[in-house]
Amino acid sequence: MLITRQDREILRLAVPAFGALVAEPLFLLADYAIVGHGLGTTAVGALGVAGAVLTTLVNLCVFLAYGTTASVARQTGAGNHERAMRNGVDGIWLALGIGLALIVICWPLAPSVVELFGASAGQTEAAVTYLRISLLGAPGMLVVLAGTGVLRGLQDTVTPLVVAVGSFALNAALNAWFVLGLDWGIAGSAWGTVAAQTLGAAVYLVAVVRGARRLGTPLRPDLAGVRQAGTAGFALLIRTVCLRIVLLVATVIATRMGEPQLAAYAIATQVWTLLAFALDAIAIAGQAITGRSLGAGDTAATRAATRRMVQWGLWSGVVLGALVVVARPLVPGLFDADALVTAELLAVLWPVALFQPICGVVFVLDGVLIGAGDQRYLAWAGVWTTLAYLPAAFVAADFGIVALWGALGVWMAARLITLTRRAAGTAWLVTGA
Repeated sequence: MLITRQDREILRLAVPAFGALVAEPLFLLADYAIVGHGLGTTAVGALGVAGAVLTTLVNLCVFLAYGTTASVARQTGAGNHERAMRNGVDGIWLALGIGLALIVICWPLAPSVVELFGASAGQTEAAVTYLRISLLGAPGMLVVLAGTGVLRGLQDTVTPLVVAVGSFALNAALNAWFVLGLDWGIAGSAWGTVAAQTLGAAVYLVAVVRGARRLGTPLRPDLAGVRQAGTAGFALLIRTVCLRIVLLVATVIATRMGEPQLAAYAIATQVWTLLAFALDAIAIAGQAITGRSLGAGDTAATRAATRRMVQWGLWSGVVLGALVVVARPLVPGLFDADALVTAELLAVLWPVALFQPICGVVFVLDGVLIGAGDQRYLAWAGVWTTLAYLPAAFVAADFGIVALWGALGVWMAARLITLTRRAAGTAWLVTGA
């Protein structure tokens, strides 16, 4: 495939974004490997349950990154650089407020939330421990989201790469030390994550403060701006709630199938997340490029970039699916999986590989529409695709882990239909600041 100037622009943003995105699931996989080797199958299952809750909480706030990227990129494309930075500062303050609220609200509710998954007594106790400690890192996690959105909107994906690699490398090192060296158990894994996330947030705060001072942007909270940032993210919140309902339902169903099935599902989900983040790198480029080009009033460039990014997403999905097939026999050994977990995991990796080309197109179009500010449509599309998934998931509950992953394939197909139909129209091509 001939590399054009447009491809170079996409790659300039997508390659560093790929590194930043893939660093997190790589080191989460390292966490699973450390916990699996040091603590066994019960702890891996507990990590899967607590991880599902934490991922839900953080992903519900992903609008802090996506909404900020879109608004900052659009203002940048329109030449309003001070306004772009003001939007970013407002996003940071909103992230801090939400992070503190999560600690206050979720700490006492942790046992009740974990019990909803129906895990064994040992898994439940360990999951509550991990979840409560990890909540202390919530403000840092959300500041990282907002700070990442600011820099991506400014067309900088290199700094998030550096921060992600550094913080998650620290996370892996601390987890190995706390769990295997100091014998802190699953609590050690949680404390390592909290420390790494908080230090990563500090780096973003320094970067945003420097940018704000350079442009003369006040650092104090603008309550009207913070409120506007929260309001603008509401539709993205609905979209994300729908995504998390799908994944939480799948986790609950896998939990009730038994410990081997839950452990296999937890590992396969981390592999899926790794692949999703790799494909999402092109979607990140889509958010930044779409916001900037529409801010500048150039719909032709937006259309051309969208077509090219869809091609990149499709072929990237093909390549990643093939890599899963090749690596499939090696995956169970990375987690010291026992015979029962290995059998389930080897089976479920086939649909994981099969769905990757669909994922490539879905993630790119999702990013393009987020960059365009088409959040209301994405919210409604999320509702309908979730309704398409739920019956398939409940039927799959009687047929095992592979059938459950087949239900996720139904969901991805429904997303593909809703996104391609929207992208083919013109309603989302709104120009200007």
